Amino acid sequence: MQLEFQFSTPLFLCTIIPPLLILILTRLRNSHVSNPTKLPTSYPIFGSIFIILKNKDRRVQWISEIITSTPNLTFTLHRPFGYRQIFTANAANVQHMLKSHFHNYHKGDTFRTTLQDFLGDGIFNADGENWKFQRQVSSHQFNTKSLRKFVEHVVDKELSDRLIPILKSAAANKTVLDFQDILQRFTFDNICKIAFGYDPAYLLPSLPEAKFAVVFDYALKLISERFNSNIPFIWKIKRALDIGSERDLKISVKEVREFAKQIIREKKQESPIESVDLLSRFLTGGHSDEDFVTDIVISFILAGRDTTSAALTWFFWLIYNHPEIENEIIKEIKESTSSEPVYDEVKNMVYTQASLSESMRLYPPVPLSTKSAVNDDVLPDGTVVRKGTRISYHPYAMGRVEGVWGADWAEFRPGRWLERAEKWSFVGRDPFTYPVFQAGPRVCLGKEMAYLQMKRVVAGVVRQFRVVPVEESLEPVYVSDFTSKMKGGFKVMIEERIDA
Repeated sequence: MQLEFQFSTPLFLCTIIPPLLILILTRLRNSHVSNPTKLPTSYPIFGSIFIILKNKDRRVQWISEIITSTPNLTFTLHRPFGYRQIFTANAANVQHMLKSHFHNYHKGDTFRTTLQDFLGDGIFNADGENWKFQRQVSSHQFNTKSLRKFVEHVVDKELSDRLIPILKSAAANKTVLDFQDILQRFTFDNICKIAFGYDPAYLLPSLPEAKFAVVFDYALKLISERFNSNIPFIWKIKRALDIGSERDLKISVKEVREFAKQIIREKKQESPIESVDLLSRFLTGGHSDEDFVTDIVISFILAGRDTTSAALTWFFWLIYNHPEIENEIIKEIKESTSSEPVYDEVKNMVYTQASLSESMRLYPPVPLSTKSAVNDDVLPDGTVVRKGTRISYHPYAMGRVEGVWGADWAEFRPGRWLERAEKWSFVGRDPFTYPVFQAGPRVCLGKEMAYLQMKRVVAGVVRQFRVVPVEESLEPVYVSDFTSKMKGGFKVMIEERIDA
């Protein structure tokens, strides 16, 4: 009987696969007639893998186009072997997931297993009681005035000692800079100082390849490829065999975690009064387990490293293309301060904050976020969710919903966020309509820190320099792994302002 089964299985596959392929090719040929909507056609076994692969280099935009073409801003994508994923840009669904039914939407086993090697059990990869504990501990640290002052000091020092001199040199020598790379280096230095009390010196004038930054980048690239895999069992097989990208990932993650643990060991030897970075705060708070602290700190580096630089990169491209907005920002900066702005003055830069918020609406640093259903459920728009189903809300698509933002949604218009009486005041949006910083119990702890850092950079750079794209007429290509980037970088010339 076993021998018969071994021969009948290939026979079955040879019998069933050719007709399926003929069916698929026929449907693909006639898809423009039979499927006038943007919903992708799904086939037995294969799901929508062919159209998924066709759009793999513009995955975020493609999903957004489908979502915004549906009446309820929600659709189900069928992947190979019966795997399904729901995508939504419906604010009521987002509120349902992130707040009113928060208990039913976790990171989930698939998410945690995929990212476990890199993030461990850190706060961004945790659920349940583990997440609650880390959130409580982290929230206490983030809400201290001393941390805010420390962040302000770190950002100012990196700005005045490194970023501004590099821009001055580039302006004087007419050097082309990859401004995306410069901003990534800037934020990497900042977050390492804030999280570890460690300076990787990634933004020195020589633009060095700092070992920790390079290894961290490579590990993040590989874990992102794993996370976005359409057929997950392939990476699992590679990991089991310890070959290819999975072997490289194992080596890189080990280096990142060993580096972090070495800093933790050194930090334990220091006087607790000497430092106010997050690592020191956790250690003096009695949280001395190496793995626990390593997981948390790596999570914070991931959260603070590319998100802020991504937001700033798109912001500088947008204001160059809207000089009237740039002029308003310059006017606000000059009215706020006659030298480098202090925290309270930056806090009052409402037009700048509106411009940053509008930039992140169009080009969110994190274009989608994924949860997993703990139990069966029905979303407010009527979508049925089965236990274990992954569901992703899509901030990139949510910033493009005409019913929310109006017919001019494609325009960069900071006025959406402002009201004026005697002076401008910032008017925030419902966080479930604009979940760039998430919302509900898992809302980003570093939101205020991020705005502070971005406004300090804008005030320091825009006041003195004009950032001019080398390819002025071309819109950069938005790409994403965990965070958004400009494909190929952001090549610019720096011009020093005469009236600065």
